[in-house]
Amino acid sequence: MYEQFKRGIIYSAMGKYSIVLVQLLVTAVISRILTPAEYGIVSAVNIFLVFFQLLADFGIGPAIIQNKQLTRKEVDSIFSFSLYIAVGLSILFVFLGYPMSLFYGNEVFIRISMILAIAVFFYGILVVPQSLLLKEQNFKLVNLTTIAGAIVSGIVSIILAFLGFSYYAIIIGNTAKAFTMFMVFYLKTDTRIKLKFSWAPLRKIYAFSRNQFLFNFINYFSRNLDNLLIGRYLSSSALAYYDQAYRMSLYPNQVLTSVVTSVIHPILSDYVDEKERIKRVYLRMSNLLATLGMPLSVFLFFTAEEIILFIFGLQWDGSILTFQILALSVWIQMIVSSTGGIFQSGNRTDLLLLSGILSTIFNVSGIVSGILMGQIEFVALFLVIAFALNFLQVNYLLMIKMFNDSLLPFFKVLIKPLILALIQVGAFLLLPDLPFNLFINLVIKGLVFVVMWIGGLLITGEFKRLLNEVRTAKD
Repeated sequence: MYEQFKRGIIYSAMGKYSIVLVQLLVTAVISRILTPAEYGIVSAVNIFLVFFQLLADFGIGPAIIQNKQLTRKEVDSIFSFSLYIAVGLSILFVFLGYPMSLFYGNEVFIRISMILAIAVFFYGILVVPQSLLLKEQNFKLVNLTTIAGAIVSGIVSIILAFLGFSYYAIIIGNTAKAFTMFMVFYLKTDTRIKLKFSWAPLRKIYAFSRNQFLFNFINYFSRNLDNLLIGRYLSSSALAYYDQAYRMSLYPNQVLTSVVTSVIHPILSDYVDEKERIKRVYLRMSNLLATLGMPLSVFLFFTAEEIILFIFGLQWDGSILTFQILALSVWIQMIVSSTGGIFQSGNRTDLLLLSGILSTIFNVSGIVSGILMGQIEFVALFLVIAFALNFLQVNYLLMIKMFNDSLLPFFKVLIKPLILALIQVGAFLLLPDLPFNLFINLVIKGLVFVVMWIGGLLITGEFKRLLNEVRTAKD
């Protein structure tokens, strides 16, 4: 298992880091061309694109990875089913532009939906080929393809933005990405399309995929209701400021957590009956993520202004306070995002679904409360509170309901990471105001963070323990 994780993490890290770098570079360029209002339109339509991607997946992807008895013929039948679903959803998306235009009071969504319908189709039919590659643990090809898709999307978007295509630049770039990824996945898996499909393979994965789909469905609304309501009841500019801040708060997850979480389910699914082994992996992973995430949350809180203005430009100052608030939840999101693969690996998508329902209740309550206050900063504040509550409930379900243990072993692995975070707080509170430009200030604060983090690791003994973890990982 160690070698599997090692190989998977290496390729996953390569993919995630490259994609984040490409996204940051593309965003840094385009955010200086498009206005926050134009970005707000893209953010609004992306809410519906993500929802249709969710519908297209239908929980099929994780179910294919989990089920080791599916034959190639059965997988081809499932792929044919996904093709019909993708066609239907893309047609539906074409007409979705009309109610969207009424909801947001802008007819531009009618034309946008016609273009993005193509992306919906390709995102829908790439689910099965991509899942097959993940099931085979071909992390190298999956990540290289994802990088290629991000690069294609970035090049197309930047060129079109310079040519004056406004928000269409990003939309067409996204469509190019979906097409690129599908073509590679399809050709590399030799998947067969048939006009007829059998319901038997679908019934074979139904129980797992149903709970997975319902969780994804519920989680979608808990994660996207904020953008939906901000775009409707505040303004496109407010949505753009909020969306940029929120996406920046997710980058640590993409860079640090998803490197590991993307390989958890494909690998640990082989150990479905070894709950103790899965628990041991989760506790080790939680400790590592907290060791990185808690100090990082402090750093992002104290460098919010430099990060936002340096990356996006001076016109995005409206995102600073929102990002600062959301930064407090970065470590929470890093740990919680790893739990889905743990539930899946233990074949407990029923608990995953329950966790999703509770998460939705907390998130929706927080979002609505923030909207009623009338400012994106309050939306961010109440969301952070909701994330904290979700952190407690998801670990209760894991440690007590799935592993038949208590919460004590989990909270023990968070003690030293908390000390590391407090050391960072003290360092930044003592740091005087820096009189230099944004970049120099950011570099200085970054050096303070690294020095204090390494010093904290040595003081708490975590540095030695992490080295021992690496040496004993084979066990």
